[in-house]
Amino acid sequence: MEKKRNFYNTSSSKALKLDLLFIFCFNIISVQCIEKISKNISSDPPSQSQPPEFKNSFQRISLSILFGIITGLIFAILVAFLLRCFIRCISRSPILKGPVVFSPKIPPKTLKSALANEPQLLGSSPNGKYYKTVLDNGLTVAVKQLESFENVSLEAQSKSAKRRIQLELEILAGLRHRNLMSLRAYIRESDRYSLIYDYAPTGSLEDAMRRVRENQLQLNWELRRRIAVGIVKGLQYLHFTCDPRRLHYNLKPSNVMLDSQFEPRLADCGLAMIIPNVGRAASGYSAPECFQNDRYTDKSDVFSFGVILGVLLTGRDPLDPLFGEATSGGSLGLWLGHLQQAGEASEALDKSILGEEIEEDEMLMAVRIAVVCLSDSPADRPSSDELVSMLTQLNSF
Repeated sequence: MEKKRNFYNTSSSKALKLDLLFIFCFNIISVQCIEKISKNISSDPPSQSQPPEFKNSFQRISLSILFGIITGLIFAILVAFLLRCFIRCISRSPILKGPVVFSPKIPPKTLKSALANEPQLLGSSPNGKYYKTVLDNGLTVAVKQLESFENVSLEAQSKSAKRRIQLELEILAGLRHRNLMSLRAYIRESDRYSLIYDYAPTGSLEDAMRRVRENQLQLNWELRRRIAVGIVKGLQYLHFTCDPRRLHYNLKPSNVMLDSQFEPRLADCGLAMIIPNVGRAASGYSAPECFQNDRYTDKSDVFSFGVILGVLLTGRDPLDPLFGEATSGGSLGLWLGHLQQAGEASEALDKSILGEEIEEDEMLMAVRIAVVCLSDSPADRPSSDELVSMLTQLNSF
């Protein structure tokens, strides 16, 4: 990620240096050619049939023509270079200030005044705080205020980095799918960003599963399966339908929002790669290759989904102390794999959703899918496209 940023920041300066070096070398070569030709002409013995005055005149004319051609070429290259810089300068998108709104339902002035009136705090995370606010027109929106950029590198605060973030946010606002949270607006301040989304009344999947563990909410298997299918359909859109294709980079329950019908919608798609302080998935949801070689692919998103599916099936948090015990293998995925191989996968299922035998069979098949998604090798994991078919056909087993 850092290398990629360095590449973008230095590409313009490298092009400028190469152009100037080319002009400098071309000028030196031209001067050397003129001197060489001049010496050759001056060293030729005068012809007996031509007077010395004619030779000198021919020499001056030849040098003038050659010098004019070389000067014209240098001037043409210089003009082309200046024109290229001018076009690049005027085509560079300006850094927008104030609210940037992508929805006609949100008046910019109304949004700014609503945020100034201390919106209702919904929660917080290491990456920022979440608010709920109601605009003057009655529209309820959710606001994600990212942490300050004061402690990040100067490179991340540069104008080129801000333009890159602005472009990515515009692309994010253009994503349209029922299982994705659409970015409705954002506000860039001197040291932070505030992202405005549609309000999800049920909150995040993390909130829902916490209430399930505290016996404040009941989620039957049908609802949990629907949530899993919705998440993987959102990934399928990002990985296969979206142009250009995108990765989520930070898939975890806190970034899965639920509407009033418990339909999941993925939030913060790709933000972990472009905005400082938006870290990738917590260790419990990150694929092993992210730590081993800092490599992230669509199969890394699939690994994170496998952990979420395991959470839906077992009701347990991946950082549960149970998985730290030696007998559990050290992780949710290893624990599920061990129980499956031992023929005891039913012991892992959340007892609060065990009911009909048909549903239990579906859940046991889902355990197999989760274990495959949690394979150490990315090549052994299914694609999000394959997962859609596997999960939608669960009720046929």
